[in-house]
Amino acid sequence: MIYSMTGYGRCETEENHRKVTVEISAINHRYLDINIRMPKILAHFEDELRKIVKQKIARGKLDINIYYQSTAEEDIEIMINENLCKAYVDGFTKIADIFGVENDMKLSHLMQMGDLLIIQKKSGDNDEVSVVLKKALESALEELQVMRLREGEALKTDIFQKVKDLSQLIEAISSRSYLIVDEYKKKLEARIAVLLENIAVDPSRMATEVAFFADKCAVDEELTRLKSHIKQLVNILEEDGVVGRKLDFLMQEINREANTIGSKANDYAITKHVVSLKTEVEKIREQVQNLE
Repeated sequence: MIYSMTGYGRCETEENHRKVTVEISAINHRYLDINIRMPKILAHFEDELRKIVKQKIARGKLDINIYYQSTAEEDIEIMINENLCKAYVDGFTKIADIFGVENDMKLSHLMQMGDLLIIQKKSGDNDEVSVVLKKALESALEELQVMRLREGEALKTDIFQKVKDLSQLIEAISSRSYLIVDEYKKKLEARIAVLLENIAVDPSRMATEVAFFADKCAVDEELTRLKSHIKQLVNILEEDGVVGRKLDFLMQEINREANTIGSKANDYAITKHVVSLKTEVEKIREQVQNLE
């Protein structure tokens, strides 16, 4: 199975009055880049969450948003702002002393002042929070992987079709390359015949010139390497797991061989095939860069 690097996954999990929502969006990246945004009270789980992601994802830029809600009793703590409360009490007492009035301050009066009670959220039971957090993350990752696999298989099918087109172009170049020397020899003989008319030409000199041209424009080695690269490409596409980098490197090598053939083969027809070959290589490379 081959995975794309792009996709989206989401999961909402609720247990024991705690609800966790995880959203993951993934795009292309050379390496694995994980960005996690979550409430501060969950920050101590980050390393653990990263390990879970790394077990399933090898490449791509992942933006992970985690939302947490809890109505569990142990997750809420009420703090008293003692300094502010003392200031209010001292203030009431001072007013009563200065103006000689009865200090009838009650608790209900203090509560109306505001900011005396601070409601603080806690992460609560770490084990219980960890369970619901991991469940939500793993489910979101599974949904992400389903999308990445579906897109990866579609890319694989498309690349296979383009590889067939590559093979046909390579065969066309190979067939044409065998005719170049003969055509050059005929053109050279015709040109010499026109220039020298009835003057005899040294056959060995002619043979040397043709041999030099044949050596200069020979692309047999490049074609052999191209065919080998195509076989490797097909074999890699049949593998499971992370193949993107290997394929990307292979496409660079195929493009290099195509450039060499284009510069060596002194032939218009081959040049046209090379242009088409490089166009197909670029299309495949664009697709390959989407693969994990």
